Amino acid sequence: MLKQLPNILTFGRLVLTIIFLVMILLAPRYYDDGEKPFPGFLDVAFILFVIAGLTDIADGIAARRLNVTSKFGRMVDPLADKILVCGAFICFAIIGRPKLFDLSPGVLAVIHWSVVGVLIAREAYVTALRHIAEARGVNFAATRSGKIKMFLQSFAIGTVIIKMAHVQTATWGYWFATITFTLMLAVTVFSGIRATQRPHGQKTT
Repeated sequence: MLKQLPNILTFGRLVLTIIFLVMILLAPRYYDDGEKPFPGFLDVAFILFVIAGLTDIADGIAARRLNVTSKFGRMVDPLADKILVCGAFICFAIIGRPKLFDLSPGVLAVIHWSVVGVLIAREAYVTALRHIAEARGVNFAATRSGKIKMFLQSFAIGTVIIKMAHVQTATWGYWFATITFTLMLAVTVFSGIRATQRPHGQKTT
């Protein structure tokens, strides 16, 4: 049973992810009238997001401590990460968040869905590389650019949630979200390029 702990944590992250994404889609009905004091609906969603992220760290530690690996873990663990991250940005695009300055809904929709397109294209490409390597029996190692990419994507998600809940119209909030998204997209594209240039014996994350 103990050796199944990493897989249990991964499955738990999938469950938390689904709850978190549903909460994002429901958020506008609670925040259309303005910001809410802490703790609010989105604060709970943010806590679930953090817990989901911590399970990602925990299942890796558990796998190393217990010295257990499985094909399920190697394939589903990164998939759970992609569902969490890409799913969050898809939900943001659906509800039209974050709002940026005085941009029209049409312009915001183009920006939001373009961000989604870049993220999904990168993840689909790198996932394809991972599956090819897995089929060849290649055990990859994580890269710094992939870890930084994941951190910035998670940070951007947290930024949007906090902005929706507590900093809806502050000018500095608009700039902070814009800079965060720009940096995240740049690193996402760079890490995808690095995946192409990387030797086949290393892991893409």
